[in-house]
Amino acid sequence: MRQSSSIPRLLASVALTALVAAGLGGCQTMSDVTGSLRSRAEPPPPATPQRAVEVYGERYRANPKDAAIAVAYGQALRDNGQREQAVAVLEQATLANAGNKAVLAAYGRALADNGNFKLAFDVLSRAHSPDNPDWKLLSVQGTVLDQMGRHEEARRYYDSALKIVPGEPSVLSNLGLSYMLTRELPKAEEVLRQAYGSQRADARVRQNLALVVGLQGRFAEAEQIARADLPPDEAAANVAYLKQMIQGQSQSKGKARNAAPMAALNPPD
Repeated sequence: MRQSSSIPRLLASVALTALVAAGLGGCQTMSDVTGSLRSRAEPPPPATPQRAVEVYGERYRANPKDAAIAVAYGQALRDNGQREQAVAVLEQATLANAGNKAVLAAYGRALADNGNFKLAFDVLSRAHSPDNPDWKLLSVQGTVLDQMGRHEEARRYYDSALKIVPGEPSVLSNLGLSYMLTRELPKAEEVLRQAYGSQRADARVRQNLALVVGLQGRFAEAEQIARADLPPDEAAANVAYLKQMIQGQSQSKGKARNAAPMAALNPPD
């Protein structure tokens, strides 16, 4: 597989469990940074992203100023890969719901998904306050800074998040991947092993650890980690992809010594 030096491609691919750390969601993915705005009486969301777009799109068009509906529609659009449209919907929602922190968080996440990193960081900063910080958003802000190449700053945000939720695996995973971006692989492994040791660690954390271990040349160990808790077909696919990435990275060392390895054991959210 062709290697890429694009930091945004890397971080999207590894799906930085920032929740990119809900404790992304994101699984902890970045998708959950806003929390749930649905009423307890409301039925669960549709099973597929495409159907969710249809359902929430209809509700949004009927009442575009409703914050909860706009956030749900924006999430459905992101899940369906319609990132630019998600940005447009949530931008309008911020205008209609000035100061609504859940809407700002969703808008910031959509901007980050779409590669508008500077604006995403600014918007996310308005989604919480220094006197009442949200660890999930701190972690997402860290991933945005990492995507901008501002790794030392990113790590300060992860550290701040970890002061609120010590040992949170999604934040530790993001921190470990931050070290991977700067090729500090032993340090990345140390942090990812902390995440891996948590009972709350999900499959994505384990696959990120497998990648970092494999990039250090310990492929047998990486393969064992990558196979953990997966059905045979998924395990085989992950191992094959892991091997492909590591081989490609090895071949490209001389050509792009400072390029970040492309990690994508799991498809981006």
